[in-house]
Amino acid sequence: MSFGQGGGYGGPGGQGQGSGFGPPGSGGPAPDWSALADSAAAERRRKRRLWTIVGGALATVVIAGAVAAAVVTTSGGDDDPSSSASEDRISGAGSESGKGDPSFSSVAPPPDPKEFIASADKDTAPLTVDSFFPNAEITVSGHTYERRATHNTRDCASGASSKLGKILTANGCDRLLRATYTREGTAVTVGVAAFADEGPAARTAEQAKGNLESLPGQGVPEFCRATACRLTSNTLGRYAYFTIAGYADGKAVTADDAPTSEAVRDTGAYVYRRIMDRGREQALKSTEQ
Repeated sequence: MSFGQGGGYGGPGGQGQGSGFGPPGSGGPAPDWSALADSAAAERRRKRRLWTIVGGALATVVIAGAVAAAVVTTSGGDDDPSSSASEDRISGAGSESGKGDPSFSSVAPPPDPKEFIASADKDTAPLTVDSFFPNAEITVSGHTYERRATHNTRDCASGASSKLGKILTANGCDRLLRATYTREGTAVTVGVAAFADEGPAARTAEQAKGNLESLPGQGVPEFCRATACRLTSNTLGRYAYFTIAGYADGKAVTADDAPTSEAVRDTGAYVYRRIMDRGREQALKSTEQ
């Protein structure tokens, strides 16, 4: 197809004559410009009406979709915690008994046991041997120990070497409780020193020098007096606690000695639990008052 003169469409290989729109004076008949304008205007009006109808239908679909979404979001269900039905189930409203269960928000969390062993102001339970060493036999990590001796004194320095005794006294130790346990020839003494609060207890464990005095009794001779033994020191709340472990026959402890390592670890863990139990018992009593 080729373009003819005057901008019209011509036939194959020829010029456009009379079939296209030509400029004035091109020789073709003059177009009816008024009729053409009216026809174009009518076509534009028809298209506007069509788009208005289609657009309105589309708007209706969008609005209907939005309403459906709103219904789904607010209806709630068994897994929807925001629904009123879920809230009623949690609070127990409408239960068959008529009383309902207490809501979760109304149940106060239990007190922290560590708050009750942090200072003497709250830790008011008696400082007795039975509080810390109540069992004649204990089993920790599969190892069973027998209690052979106990001691309770307000003179903390009397139950420790001179170096550790001075540190206990300087930090205001109020009481020292000790117990000795044995297992297959191993002897271990564990001691708990009580202070006014956490500060001096932590300082004592950090400054610890020398050792706890071992406690003989019930078939256990003096041990760890002139030979190498294993020592530990630790702290929990207002308490510092110590262990010293060796052999009842006086044999020296070596660095890689397993029985004494187990003895200090096991009895230390036992005392830790006893102190925590002390806090838990007092915390529980506070909720009953």
